[in-house]
Amino acid sequence: MPIRSTLGALARAAGDLAAHVREDLDAAVSRDPATDSRLEMALASPGLHAVWTHRVSHALWTSGSRLPARLLSQAARAATGVEIHPGARIGRRFFIDHGMGVVVGETAEVGDDVMLYHGVTLGGRSMESVKRHPTLGDGVTIGAGAKVLGDIVLGHGAQVGANAVVTKDVPSMAVATGIPAKIRRTDGTIDPQHALYDEPALWI
Repeated sequence: MPIRSTLGALARAAGDLAAHVREDLDAAVSRDPATDSRLEMALASPGLHAVWTHRVSHALWTSGSRLPARLLSQAARAATGVEIHPGARIGRRFFIDHGMGVVVGETAEVGDDVMLYHGVTLGGRSMESVKRHPTLGDGVTIGAGAKVLGDIVLGHGAQVGANAVVTKDVPSMAVATGIPAKIRRTDGTIDPQHALYDEPALWI
């Protein structure tokens, strides 16, 4: 890939990144009771650093500059402990709390307002070059250590408990816990944020 194309992709990604920074910061501050400072969050959140770096590496990946994209994602992995493949598609206001040990595979698709805790894996169950990683709808929360594996769908507002192993679809607004994960709630009238308090297995 010519250097000019790579530089152009980087410039476009930098513009997009700047547009998302404040939105990402506000989303992170609203979800992390340990801080109420944008500055502290910007300087000390490895999860945000990983997400911001991913936005640049994904722009490189989609422009065809795949080796620079992989090198950048690996540098972010070394610096943050979070591994997001540059091919993964990430929505707006994505927040990774604590960060360490999170892995997001190449064909994963993540909606808006999704939150992952440390140790989460969005992994594959196939060695073929196909869609092999999960798709997460808007507003999904996944607890610490959970493994979500394969080309499955977690509907909007779904919650996955800490250390759960999920290999089947989770309906919208449902709560899934355990190994293998079982659906604990499917009542769409329940606010998923309240479910974090009602279901002990979701505590992280």
